[in-house]
Amino acid sequence: MIKNSTAEKTQTEGKKPAHEQVYQTLKAQILFGEMAPGQAVTIQGLTDSLGVGMTPVREAIRRLISDGALMFQGNRRVSVPVLSANDIEQLIYVRISIESELARRAAQRVTTADIDQLETLDQALDAAIAAGDVPKYLRFNHAFHTALYAHANAPIMMDLADRLWLRFGPSLRVVCGRFGTQNLPDHHKDMLVAMRNRDADGVAKAMEQDVSQGTEMMIEVLSEAR
Repeated sequence: MIKNSTAEKTQTEGKKPAHEQVYQTLKAQILFGEMAPGQAVTIQGLTDSLGVGMTPVREAIRRLISDGALMFQGNRRVSVPVLSANDIEQLIYVRISIESELARRAAQRVTTADIDQLETLDQALDAAIAAGDVPKYLRFNHAFHTALYAHANAPIMMDLADRLWLRFGPSLRVVCGRFGTQNLPDHHKDMLVAMRNRDADGVAKAMEQDVSQGTEMMIEVLSEAR
């Protein structure tokens, strides 16, 4: 659920329209699994917890429904969709297609300094894994992928990848709870080695493995829940 501390953060952003601040706040909550799949929240509850008006909350929710990150439940309630096995199989296919190509393109453009920055993010991710810190794992994992894709110079594909992450992010949090951070797939080091070797195909292959293994674990968790 949205916390008042988040609302305080949005107030410091100042110049952004209120609906954009609320959108970014809710997007982060969904992306990192702080709103669990199937968890229903009221529009009034979001308005109260964020300390903003009803209009920006409604606008943010409208955008998130369009993104596929929320669904309307009626009676002024919304929830994060619960993914089916079929949903996840589709996500695997689309994410591999888009994100492996983003990784390939990025690998062709990154500098040594860029790779060093990605390695720093991966080291922070390793620390989160070792500590079993799920929130930090989710944030640094997302930061690594986002930073890599930013070098691809492919804004259309990156926008699609961003929307896909919103769909599977909440379920990834569930997977972390089931398997623990140390048992999750992590092919980032394979990507970094391939980038330093200027092996764009190797980076794309490592990304494909990273995506497919993570989403396959979601299918396993869903199967156990039924």
